Amino acid sequence: MKDAYKSSGVDIELANNIINKVKPMIHSTNIPGVISKIGHFAGLFSLAQENLENPVLVSGTDGVGTKLMIANLMDKHDTIGIDLVAMCVNDILTCGAKPLFFLDYLATGKLEEEKMTDIIRGITDGCKQAGCALLGGETAEMPGFYKNGDYDLSGFAVGIVDKKDIIDGRNIKDGDILIGLPSSGLHSNGFSLVRKVLLEQGKENLEEVSNEFKYSLGKELIKPTRIYVQTVLSLLQRYRINGIIHITGGGFYDNIPRILPSGLAAKINLRSWPFLPIFKLIQNKGKISNKEMYQTFNMGIGMVLIVEKNKVNPIVNYLEETGEKVYTIGEVITSNDLKNRVIIKE
Repeated sequence: MKDAYKSSGVDIELANNIINKVKPMIHSTNIPGVISKIGHFAGLFSLAQENLENPVLVSGTDGVGTKLMIANLMDKHDTIGIDLVAMCVNDILTCGAKPLFFLDYLATGKLEEEKMTDIIRGITDGCKQAGCALLGGETAEMPGFYKNGDYDLSGFAVGIVDKKDIIDGRNIKDGDILIGLPSSGLHSNGFSLVRKVLLEQGKENLEEVSNEFKYSLGKELIKPTRIYVQTVLSLLQRYRINGIIHITGGGFYDNIPRILPSGLAAKINLRSWPFLPIFKLIQNKGKISNKEMYQTFNMGIGMVLIVEKNKVNPIVNYLEETGEKVYTIGEVITSNDLKNRVIIKE
């Protein structure tokens, strides 16, 4: 049978055409160290230019969850790739690592050239924001497994840090201060709850203009996740940071304790940063408790830095000079209560 594989739902020729179309975008992310071309069986990256005493590779993998359903409902796919990159590079950044390269996995029921191109455009935009190369990836056409129009995304980032500069929380102590860097909104967590609370009518709800943000709900929900790489790496060249926390799934209650040494807790002051309208809308409409909100969403803070008290002013001043909004949101305290390592006070 001629074109038997194509008749089964897999179009290799179209996949090759898409790759050829996006090659210039992918090449635009190249940084020193990239020594392979798109199309090989594997991506090659040289560490020769990394002048570190004891280099350590740092890796992280993630996806964007059911935010993909928002992209599909809106038929807007050119920023979801930014979310994908952000979720991975922000994670490895918490160790003090500089992202080097990124790989993506894109699976769909049927390839659609425009949609796939938009997705990859977003991934390349995210890589540029993070200063890393899109070294390769995999596009899988899987008819019968995914419905036509549906797709899934996952990614994998690798970064590097000198062993002596690894940030793992071991230096955090009583009296240290928590500095919050604002999120752009929901980022890429909690969308299953968001859909349940806000999208009873699906696409129709997305088109509603909200009094809270003066534009459509869909525009608010699709906002890409902030990438904090350039801001934090610039700061690390000047100041020692005792801990860095990416506020993702699990919110404040689950993420902050991940790096706190035993015997310590974090006391958070809710009045120290603005309560974003999207979170007010979700909480009020869903009648959700404060505890669950702060255990599900970032609540307007996407990244937390834990620093020594005497370094707070110079760090805040430096960040504000770069145009960054900064909030002093709490402090580290002594506590042996293993069940309440994050104390949130209004």
